[in-house]
Amino acid sequence: MKEVRYFFVPNANVEKELPIEEAIHALRVLRLKEGDEIFLMDGEGCFYQAEVSLATSKKCFYTIKQVLKQEPTWHGRIHLAIAPTKDMGRMEWMTEKATEIGFDEITFLNCKFSERKVLRTDRIEKIVVSAMKQSHKAWKPIVNDMTPFCNFIDNHTCDGQKYICHCYSEILKDDFFSLINSSSESTHLASEDDHSLNNDITVLVGPEGDFSIEEVRYAINHGFKSVTLGNSRLRTETAGLSAVMMSQLARRV
Repeated sequence: MKEVRYFFVPNANVEKELPIEEAIHALRVLRLKEGDEIFLMDGEGCFYQAEVSLATSKKCFYTIKQVLKQEPTWHGRIHLAIAPTKDMGRMEWMTEKATEIGFDEITFLNCKFSERKVLRTDRIEKIVVSAMKQSHKAWKPIVNDMTPFCNFIDNHTCDGQKYICHCYSEILKDDFFSLINSSSESTHLASEDDHSLNNDITVLVGPEGDFSIEEVRYAINHGFKSVTLGNSRLRTETAGLSAVMMSQLARRV
């Protein structure tokens, strides 16, 4: 089977040259030359069948042969807002796997019990792009900077469903997967012209010590539903990945 080579090129239909990092990989690692077939992805829903038109020591130019518009494989948008762990390797692993599974946006939260207050989103961006190419995803997930918890709650506008996962026994919780499954079934019963129901999901996952109880109540008072991801107590990155997987299963086309 012929190997398919994918490269991430924002505005691929406008540009005629691979970005520098992609060009280095194409020329020095894959040793592509004029006439070789490549595939481009713009991160906005299109693949492009292309051909290397010129390869120099540092630059790789291409000609587009065919535009391959992709169809979404899940309904709505899946947005994970999560407090990063002290060990960024765990967050990087989670982001990579969540991208492979498929989601639309990630925001990192600065919470009361957060172990990490800063992070490098540029590194997360590179991991997302690599995972997107590996898993042949047509849309690139948005990576947002670290955001204070209350700022996220105050400024988040979402016409869909909003959830906060936590472990407090004194606050009533519903099962996350059951809720999003029931909302999906209701949406599928609605007509295509009925926009009263929205498939978007925003789900919040806290740090290793959980959200503070005040944060949970603040989110609930701002329209977030109190949920649990199951009976097991999960690590932060496991909880985040589980939430994305459950959202995918409920919203897949």
